[in-house]
Amino acid sequence: MTVRCGSLIAPALLCLGLALSGCSDMGKLQQATAPMPTPRPKPAMVQTTPASDREHERILATYGGAYEDPQLEGLISRIVDRLVAVSDRPDQGYKVTILNSGAVNAFALPTGQLYVTRGLIALANDTSELSSVLSHEMAHVLARHAAIREDQARQAAVVTRVVSDMGNDPDLTALALAKTKLTMASFSRTQEFEADGIGVGISAKAKFDPYGAARFLTSMERNAELKAGKVAIDPRAQDFLSSHPATPERVQNAAAIAKQYVSADAKEHDRESYLAAVDNIVFGEDPSEGFVRGRRFLHPKLGFTFQAPENFTLDNTAQAVIGVREGGAQAMRFDVVRVPAQQTLGDYLNSGWMENVDKSATEELTINGFPAASTTASGDPWQFKVYALRVGSDVYRFIFASRQKTTESERNARETVNSFRRLSLEEIQSARPLRIKVITVQPGDTVESLAHRMTGVDRPIERFRVLNGLDARAQVKVRDRVKIVVE
Repeated sequence: MTVRCGSLIAPALLCLGLALSGCSDMGKLQQATAPMPTPRPKPAMVQTTPASDREHERILATYGGAYEDPQLEGLISRIVDRLVAVSDRPDQGYKVTILNSGAVNAFALPTGQLYVTRGLIALANDTSELSSVLSHEMAHVLARHAAIREDQARQAAVVTRVVSDMGNDPDLTALALAKTKLTMASFSRTQEFEADGIGVGISAKAKFDPYGAARFLTSMERNAELKAGKVAIDPRAQDFLSSHPATPERVQNAAAIAKQYVSADAKEHDRESYLAAVDNIVFGEDPSEGFVRGRRFLHPKLGFTFQAPENFTLDNTAQAVIGVREGGAQAMRFDVVRVPAQQTLGDYLNSGWMENVDKSATEELTINGFPAASTTASGDPWQFKVYALRVGSDVYRFIFASRQKTTESERNARETVNSFRRLSLEEIQSARPLRIKVITVQPGDTVESLAHRMTGVDRPIERFRVLNGLDARAQVKVRDRVKIVVE
């Protein structure tokens, strides 16, 4: 969670990289008499624009900034150089930024600025898989998809401005925005299949295994299945599938395209080098933005923690921490808001930022030594219990929603708020990010035993299989190199 001013969202959303050799005299003679080779154009520097600069900054802010790792950066640079050399536009420049996000995502700007998250890098299992992603994004630039999307985005912005001036007809507003989004989504689907075709061809010409794309698309589908049911209202939480729909049809299409490029040359996986590069990469959330461990949320930088009720799944988004109970009958939101020091918390809760507040239920109280206030509100079909806690100059807000006000929902809200406390110095110092560790399978190791060595992840057996590209029946072999997640 980034420290920022939050606002109440709609209840539905709440629930939610040229060695020159010496030449002999004979070599010089041959060189003098042989025809001069046609020089390949050097890749151009990426020429940014004011618009792309603004978008770059927005992307960095949304995805936790750039992730600095010289070994990974060198690997990506070498891959891109090979891909560019065999592309139809070797003069096109590219700049790749690794984003400090656990989401599985990649995208491109019209200028050739490419972005790939560390979450995607951690999910891939060899160089051919990562090359398939990079060549796919390069294909968007080569086919001007990114530029067309930019035009579409501008049109959408115009529509949004017009809609906002239509007046107070919510049905008309929703319909106009929905039509715009549907047009953009259907347009994107065609682009994705075209980029797959171009990207697989570029990757194969660079001598990478052309089936890398199909394998990685499959891994992404399986990774998305692990996330099924979780709240995904934050851009950081959305993965590659959100903007690059990967249906079974698309996986089959990528495999069919790969068959056209099968050759003795195009087969490089380079798994060992890849695993060496991803060893020790941060996995999941960056503790500097707070992180979830089971039902607990910890924010070492701000020095606090709290625990959600049983059967709740927490998701740390850019705007807030969102919790949803199994079944969706209860949900919670935790965020930080700006409240003037001279305004009481009770007055803030009654100030109109939330509708249908029962002002008679508003009360000032103290929670674990922190000044606080609580109130109730309603909004069909939800019942809300709201708490505000003042910690120094910050005010933290808990919003609990339930479809029916019950003794259990009241207890869940009260116990969660009462669990809010400062972290000890020892807890702050021991808060470390999860990382990928590459290990060698030993005699006696199994998928199950290796999965149970992982920490901080849910469904460890399924997570181990997805992380290592293993299907439901595959087993590990002695001397295999595999990835696990550790603190």
